[in-house]
Amino acid sequence: MHSKQQYTEAIKTEAKRLGFLSCGISKAEFLEEEASRLEKWLNKNMHGEMSYMENHFDKRLDPRLLVDGAKSVISLLLNYFPEETQSQDTFKISKYAYGQDYHHVIKSKLRQLQNFISEEIGEVSGRAFVDSAPVLDKAWAAKSGLGWIGKHSNLLTQQVGSFYFIAELIVDLELEYDSPVTDHCGTCTACIDACPTEAIVEPYVVDGSKCISYFTIELKNEIPKEFHGKFEDWAFGCDICQDVCPWNKFSKPHREPLFNPHLDLLSMTKKDWEEITEDVFKKVFQKSAVKRTKFSGLKRNIEFLK
Repeated sequence: MHSKQQYTEAIKTEAKRLGFLSCGISKAEFLEEEASRLEKWLNKNMHGEMSYMENHFDKRLDPRLLVDGAKSVISLLLNYFPEETQSQDTFKISKYAYGQDYHHVIKSKLRQLQNFISEEIGEVSGRAFVDSAPVLDKAWAAKSGLGWIGKHSNLLTQQVGSFYFIAELIVDLELEYDSPVTDHCGTCTACIDACPTEAIVEPYVVDGSKCISYFTIELKNEIPKEFHGKFEDWAFGCDICQDVCPWNKFSKPHREPLFNPHLDLLSMTKKDWEEITEDVFKKVFQKSAVKRTKFSGLKRNIEFLK
């Protein structure tokens, strides 16, 4: 293999073989449009207590500061839409947390993709990212033609909606680049109308400090009393803006066994949640992202929902 086109095709074919939904590639450069948007968002304190969002401002906008000599950002999507969901009348957790922690699952696939690149193409330096580093993954995925950023600020595609994770490989290899797709939200405001805490303050702008996911996962202090009764039974994360999005009619169940829920999870009633012990928490969420909120955080959230 020796041409940009061959390298690009080989990487995309391997990404598909590893189970990724899709793969798009864009040139590693400064994200001009995102700079003022991010600055404005931070200045309005829409990140709440997520102070880490203020760190590494420059690195968030320029991948060449994360990887020396970076030439390409390879963006990847991995589906997590479940076959079965929790019953209606129970405390709910975000669908992305049903199975094992996605960080580990995706990191392993990214390592395999990196190994493939080294073996097939040669000495290529790069780093893998799964939302735990200063990378604006939605912006890169949109730039790489994998979808458009919807009014709820999630990446959307016409074919499969928005229930997928985004990851990146930033490499010092020049590849063929994809073009962005057009926005297909139109006049729809389903996500804005449905958000019970009015976190989508205007189309395409989410005030993170008002989001149910922020309160139930990121916020370490007490949840403000004025939001009592507005969480619609969400105990960890929230999928409302995605659930109501018309494009998610096209979501198809994932084929990743590691994302299948613990058998006990789907049958848990409100009473089970209210009486959950630390042992049950450890058993059901042993490898899940729910561990981020810890047992005490989950108990706090459930108390708040009563």
